[in-house]
Amino acid sequence: MAEKKLNTVRINAGEWRSRLLKFPDAQGLRPTPERVRQTVFNWLGQDLTGKKCLDLFAGTGVMGFEALSRNAKSVVLVEKTTAVYRAMLDNKSMLKADAAHVLNMDALVFLDKNQELFDVVFVDPPYHQGWLDKVLAQLPKHLSAQGVVYVEAEYALADDDTWQVFKQSKAGNVFYHLIKLRDDTN
Repeated sequence: MAEKKLNTVRINAGEWRSRLLKFPDAQGLRPTPERVRQTVFNWLGQDLTGKKCLDLFAGTGVMGFEALSRNAKSVVLVEKTTAVYRAMLDNKSMLKADAAHVLNMDALVFLDKNQELFDVVFVDPPYHQGWLDKVLAQLPKHLSAQGVVYVEAEYALADDDTWQVFKQSKAGNVFYHLIKLRDDTN
């Protein structure tokens, strides 16, 4: 029986520019498109030197590895699907990404148990499963004073009592945003 070919996604910029990450097929896994990643990292300022990042629902890990490629201090990548998690470990090894901490666990369990503060959080949960509301409710206690959250969703986000949307765009059927805690919630 022939070995199944893995899918690939390319890192856009930084130390690992043009390196390919391999990942298996998995239900709900949608790598963030290259042009969306370019826009997001333009919004974030390209150089993430010294930033601690969290990639929830990491999937391919491309957002986290892209952050490390752009000098992030560290990235925690959280992925529940075992085969996808194993592929991320292989990519971490291939890149020699010592500052990547890859965890095989549920995102909500991670948020419940972890006490770290992060400067940038990437959130791209499976669509149509109600994850976003649950995750956004827990994120404030995990953000540094100037922390921002990248959110990819099947719908546009709007400001609410906790979060302020300060950048947003749409690519195809994907809405993507940078949000931060409202000034009066800090």
